[in-house]
Parts: sequence; C-alpha cells; structure tokens
Amino acid sequence: MTTRLIPFIRDRAVGQSLPAPFYVDQEFFDLDLDEIFSKRWLFVAAEAEIAEPGDYVTITFGTRSVIVTRDDAGRVRAHHNVCRHRGARLLTESGGSTGTIVCSYHSWTYGMDGRLLYADAQAPGFQKSCYSLRSVHVRTIAGLVFICLAAEPPTDIDEVAEIVEPYLRPHGLAGAKVAKQTDLVEDGNWKLAMENNRECYHCDGHPELLNVFFPTWGYSDNEAIPGRLRPVFARYRQATAELIEIWDRHGLPYPRIEQLDTRTTGFHIEREAMDLAGESFTLDGTIACTRLLGDFGEKRLGRLSMHMQPNMWLHVTSDHALLFSVIPIAPDKTLVRTTWLVHADAVEGVDYDLDRLTSVWDITNQQDADLVALAQQGISSPAYIPGPYGPSEFQVEAFINWYITALRANLAIPAAPITPTLITDTAETA
Repeated sequence: MTTRLIPFIRDRAVGQSLPAPFYVDQEFFDLDLDEIFSKRWLFVAAEAEIAEPGDYVTITFGTRSVIVTRDDAGRVRAHHNVCRHRGARLLTESGGSTGTIVCSYHSWTYGMDGRLLYADAQAPGFQKSCYSLRSVHVRTIAGLVFICLAAEPPTDIDEVAEIVEPYLRPHGLAGAKVAKQTDLVEDGNWKLAMENNRECYHCDGHPELLNVFFPTWGYSDNEAIPGRLRPVFARYRQATAELIEIWDRHGLPYPRIEQLDTRTTGFHIEREAMDLAGESFTLDGTIACTRLLGDFGEKRLGRLSMHMQPNMWLHVTSDHALLFSVIPIAPDKTLVRTTWLVHADAVEGVDYDLDRLTSVWDITNQQDADLVALAQQGISSPAYIPGPYGPSEFQVEAFINWYITALRANLAIPAAPITPTLITDTAETA
C-alpha cells in the first residue's frame, strides 16, 4: 500500500459516503482483497451445495482461489486451489463433483481431504505426506459455510455462531437442497453492492418486492417515518404483534441483535413480519413451496434475516431460504450470487414452481444491479463529493464504519481527531 491511501483511511468522515478512490481505484481494490477478504470470515456456500462426499465449490477473488469440498468422511474441508507441484490451478469450474482432485498439468492427484495420493516419476525418498494441499480455515454454522484465508482467523466467529445458530437451526438449512443458483455481475464496486443491501431508502425501486417487504425497514419509530409510510408502519406493527404469538408458540427467537460494527465479525439477525399473506417472497405473499422447511407446519412465519460483514445476507421464510454472497471481481465489477434452498424432499413441478419461487428476487436483483451501476457511474465523475447518510441508512454507516475500522486496525492507521465536517458544492453557478 502506498502512503497516498493513508489520509483517506485516517480522515474518513463519520456519517458520509466514502470518497471516490475507495470505489474506483485499483490500489484500493487490491487493498480490500488483502486486508478484508483475506483476513475476515467470508460466507462462501450452503452445505446443500456440497451435500455428498466429492461435491465441491470454488471461490475466486483476485489471484486467490479456494476449493470447498466434502471429504469421504462427510467433513467440510477448504484448500487453496493450487497444485503443490508447480502451482497450477486445480479446479476451474465453479462447482461439481469428483472422486479425486487431479491436476491437469502433471496429474498430481489429491483426495477430497487434501492429501496427495499420486505423483508420478518422483525422486527416491519423495514423501507424498509432505505435499498435501494447503488448507484454509473453514467453519459451518447451521448449514452455512464460511472460510478465512488468514493464518490466524478472527476468533469471535465462535461467539457469533452461538448467537445466530438458535435463529437458523430450526429451519433445517443443513439438510435442505438447492432449487436454483444465479450469478449476477454488477457493474459496481463490491462496497456499493453491500451498501445497497443495507438500506431500504431506495426500495420504491422494487415494486415487486414491496408487495411483501415493508418499506419501513430502517426506521426505529413512528416519529421518524415519512408521512406517506405511516399507514404501512401501522400495518407492520399489527403484523408483528400477530407473529410474535406464532414465534413464541414455536419457541423461535426473534429480537433484533445488531453487532455490525462493534466486533470483528460484524453481524445482524432478527425476525420480521411480511406484508399481505406474510408467508413468502411471492407477489401475494403466499408460500411458493408446499413442502415447508423445518418441522413447524406453520406457513406464516414472516422472514428471518441475517447480515454478516463483509459479504453476505440471507432471508428465510417458512418455505424456502435465500442466501446472498458478494465476491469482488474488479474495482467496478462484483459477483452477486443468489441461492434458493428448499426442503430436501421438495419436488419441482409438484411442490413448487421454480418461476414462482424465484421471480421476485430475480427481478429485485436486476433492479439492484441497475442502481449499483448508476452509483458507480456517478462516483466515477469528477463532480462527485461524499454525501450524508439519512436516519434509515444506519446500517450503511455501520458497514462503512466496520470496513474503515478493519483497515485502520490491520494497517495500524489511527483515526483522525473528530471535527465537524461541512461539505459544500463550490462549483460556480451561472
């Protein structure tokens, strides 16, 4: 990192969007890969994607690539996607199934646990046990798979797991199956993709989603809510009161727990009501899959939502789960992966129609991609100056504060003294 970046990290103004270099500079992008994506826990897959021994997924960002697999004993493993012979990349597909991992260069062959099984024509005394694949830290939480590339990963993942597992585990995600997965490349920086997800100030741009998603999300009380949304807020409060009785009856935890920028592995989790039928992400709010997740037999559960820094969010309803992960590709390119999970015994065409299950979020994802692209275009302009976050954008501020705090801690950059900041447009007017 050059010293040119230090003032931007040191002097970031609280409550305002970041200066343009954070979103457009290659050097900042490389720094994010080194200091955020290589040193924090990342969400990379659902266990349902690697349900059987030999199943694997690969995760690639920058020059890094990791294989996540299930070994012959059923354990989830993660290894660097680099052959121990002369460094060739081993697996080039995003996922699949294989009995062994074979390097296409010289046929070095590895087990799904990373052990070197075969290496032809080596010198006398060659010991295969010395050339296993380099392992990557991996952790599963209630059916979700996280990795960390750091030599010493953040230890608070155990505390986070203890908090969120009671919310997630009743839905049986570990035993679910993938109904659909999409990869959407957004024309914007990865931080813009995350910021967009962290607020509903823009949700008027999601008419399909707003059939069931209350646009009052992000407002703490009736006084702060715009007048046009107060009838919606009254409906939200009524729906919440009704759902609390259902959640309590089934022993489902629901209070908001928000530690987005107060710990290394920042997260947020809560249950919330949904509009209309309140059952699922469909245009009328009714379930899309008749074979429900978990063992509740209850269609109306609202949604369980969780965010984890730096790259994931999810929603779980009674009938399916939606998992989102964000992977940086370039300063202005980001992969957003969406995975729909349903009960393992649900049958497409019998228990669910795939278009009905996925259409609301397929549409919403493209709308978000279009908005992120507009933000990237505007921030790339010389006319851009950071603007203020509104009250309902508190999670955007929390995400950016977490990000800046992580950079300062990793790079030993102290924060600048806090002083009032006033940004004005100094351009001359005609």
